[in-house]
Amino acid sequence: QVQLVESGGGLVQPGGSLRLSCSASGSFFSINDMAWYRQAPGNQREPVATVSRAGLANYADSVKGRFTISRDNAKNTVALQMNSLKPEDTAVYYCNAGYRRLDVLRFDEAWGQGTQVTVSS
Repeated sequence: QVQLVESGGGLVQPGGSLRLSCSASGSFFSINDMAWYRQAPGNQREPVATVSRAGLANYADSVKGRFTISRDNAKNTVALQMNSLKPEDTAVYYCNAGYRRLDVLRFDEAWGQGTQVTVSS
């Protein structure tokens, strides 16, 4: 089992920056893809950025050039640096990780509890 804990959310003015962090713990053979999702009220949860174990990153069009995802495989952490924030970035942000179990040949998925990001003046 893998547990994910996010931190770094809060209230920021438009144009400001925030850095979200996520730490994974528990039992696993390996953590493969890691990602950040977000969900605004009334909307579906959507992917914001993903990063493979090798460091290859993908971003939603709405955040390209503003957000940067990074990971530390040794520490089992992933971060999301968010710059030039807009009111439409307001959402609950969730950490996600796909991992290989130790006990059986199976891939599982873990989610964090979410952290609120509010962009408002």
